[in-house]
Amino acid sequence: MAKLVDIFLQPSKVFAEERERPTFLVPMVVLAALTVAFTLAYFFRVDPAWYADHMFDAQRGTMTAKEMARAKSMMPATRTMGVFGALGGTVTIALMLAIIGLYYWLAAKVTGKPLGYKHGVSLAGWSAMPTALGTLVALIGALTMSPQTGLESLMLTHVDPLLVSSPAGQPGHRLAQSADLLAVWTTFLSALGWRVFTRSSWLQAIVVSVIPLALVYGVLALLPG
Repeated sequence: MAKLVDIFLQPSKVFAEERERPTFLVPMVVLAALTVAFTLAYFFRVDPAWYADHMFDAQRGTMTAKEMARAKSMMPATRTMGVFGALGGTVTIALMLAIIGLYYWLAAKVTGKPLGYKHGVSLAGWSAMPTALGTLVALIGALTMSPQTGLESLMLTHVDPLLVSSPAGQPGHRLAQSADLLAVWTTFLSALGWRVFTRSSWLQAIVVSVIPLALVYGVLALLPG
């Protein structure tokens, strides 16, 4: 458990230990637990009627009142959405760590570095720990919010709403809401971990670490707002 503190204060030490004996359950459980707590806290406290209206605000110009009423009547209860969202969030975290771990394993094959798949998942998990801080901030917000608060407004480490407020439908809206400023920290940690694991140059470590982020944000930038 000391690694949960050291990854923020002494990340090189953590990765040196992980190089010898890779693990990933602790970061995965922490990320999943915070995601579950935040999701349940939000959907169990939000005003159901307001949330339904909020969900369809961006569709008011494209749907008739009758269509909107029908769509709202088919929406599950907010608490049901919370339960399924919590379960889906847990699966998503496990899947994303597995995929990113696979990416690191493949990158090692391409660069000729002796990095196993378990090391790749370890690197993915521990370098993602700064995002736990963002989820913790959102959880505190969910526990103290007004019942009529949008989910997106609790993402206080994201470009929108922290730095800008981009209306739905505007170019770059989806990217601004998804871009997490903590991604800079996680990218640095992944580069550091890659360098410690493979004893590579900083240049290679940075390139390997930036590629996934560039791909994700590049796709988001191309999507309509």
